[in-house]
Amino acid sequence: ENCGYSENEIPQLQTVSNFLKSVTGFQLRPVAGLLSSRDFLAGLAFRVFHSTQYIRHHTRPNYTPEPDVCHELLGHVPLFADPAFAQFSQEIGLASLGASDEYIEKLATCYWFTVEFGVTRQNGQLKAYGAGLLSSFGELEWCLSGKPELRQFDPETTGTQKYPITEHQPLYFVTDSFE
Repeated sequence: ENCGYSENEIPQLQTVSNFLKSVTGFQLRPVAGLLSSRDFLAGLAFRVFHSTQYIRHHTRPNYTPEPDVCHELLGHVPLFADPAFAQFSQEIGLASLGASDEYIEKLATCYWFTVEFGVTRQNGQLKAYGAGLLSSFGELEWCLSGKPELRQFDPETTGTQKYPITEHQPLYFVTDSFE
C-alpha cells in the first residue's frame, strides 16, 4: 500500500527507503553484495540498512545463500518500519562502533540468530520473525518441522555459536518474546 508492493511489481528501493525514513528514520542504501560485519553494523548506528538489489534465480526460489531483494523487502523492511525494532537495530549498530573484532563477531552472530533467523515463543507456539525465515519458505518450513535443534536464546552463548551460511540452519535460538 505505502510502497507499491504487489503480485506484479517489486517496489523501487528508493520508494521503500522514503517510506521507512518517514516512519522510523531508517534508510536503505543499495550495495552490490555482502559487506563485512563491521561495515554492516556501523550502518545501523546511523539508521542505514545496506540492501542488495539482485533477485534470486528462478530455479532456486526456496533459498539463496546471499541476501536478495526478496529477502530485504519481505524480511527486513517490515521490521525496520517498527519503531521499537528500528531503535533496537540502531543500538546494535552503536554498540559496534569502535568495538574489537571479537565483539563485532559476537554482535554479528547474535544478529544472525535473531534478526536473520529469529524464532520466538508466543502462547506456547513457535513464531518466526527473522528475515532469513520470512523470505524463504523452504527455510521457514524446515525451521518449524521439528528437525532442527532449538535452544533458549542467551546472548553470551548465542554470540559464540558457529553457523552455516549456505544451507538451512541446524540450530535456532528461541526468545521468550519479540520484545
